[in-house]
Amino acid sequence: MPSDSTDLELSVVIPALDESQSIGALLDEVLAALRGRQRFEAIVVDDGSSDPMPEVLAARLADTPELRVLRHSVRAGQSTALRTGVKAAKAPWIATLDGDGQNDPADIPALMAARDGADGEVKLLNGWRTARRDSIAKRVASRIANSIRRRLLSDRTPDSACGIKLFERAAFLDLPYFDHMHRFLPALFQRAGWRSLSIPVNHRPRAAGRSKYGNWQRAWVGISDLWGVSWLIRRSRRVQFEEVERS
Repeated sequence: MPSDSTDLELSVVIPALDESQSIGALLDEVLAALRGRQRFEAIVVDDGSSDPMPEVLAARLADTPELRVLRHSVRAGQSTALRTGVKAAKAPWIATLDGDGQNDPADIPALMAARDGADGEVKLLNGWRTARRDSIAKRVASRIANSIRRRLLSDRTPDSACGIKLFERAAFLDLPYFDHMHRFLPALFQRAGWRSLSIPVNHRPRAAGRSKYGNWQRAWVGISDLWGVSWLIRRSRRVQFEEVERS
C-alpha cells in the first residue's frame, strides 16, 4: 500500500459472513489481479461471523499490507456491511465482491477500463453474470426476479444483484440507505441522475460454505423491497441549480 493513502485509486470492499474457507483464496486473487496495476486497498467487512473467519483474517493482516478488516459487533446484513466498508474506504472508487468466491477478482481491471472509456455520467459499472454457476432453481428464481424488477423499475439492467460492481464512492454515499439496497443499485443510481453500464463478468460455483439466503426468503424480501424502491423513484425530484456569483 502507498505510504500516503490519499494516493489510493481503488478500494475493494468485500462483505463476508462465515466464509473462513473461501476468504483467503479470494484475497490472493484480489492481490494477483491488482498488484502492479492499481494503488488499492482491500477491505473485508466481517458481519459478525461465528466460524473461524476472524482468525483467518487476523493472520492475513500480518502479511498483506493492502488489507484492512472491519468487524460488526452484531450481524447486520450484506447492505449494512457494504455501507460500512464504503464509509471506511479511502479511495474515490469502490469495487465490490461477494465473500463466497463466486465473483472473479480478475474482472475488476475490465470494469476499470470500461469506466475509463465511459462519460462522466456513468457512476456505476454493474457486473453481468452471463453464464450463471448456480443451481437450476436459483437461476430460474433470479431470472423471474430480474424480469419483474426491470419492468417495475425500468433500470435497464439484466443482473442488478450481481456482487461484483464498480462505483464512485461519493455517489454511493449520496443514495438512500436501507436493508437490501445492494440488490437495487442500478435503479438507485439512476434515480440520483447517474447512468450505469452492465459489463459481462465471470461467475463461478461456490467452492465452500453455504448460501445465506433461500430462494423463497430472497423472493419474499425482494417483493417488499421492489415496492419500496418503486415508491422512492416515484417520489424523487431532481432540480438543476447554479450558484449566484457575488457582484
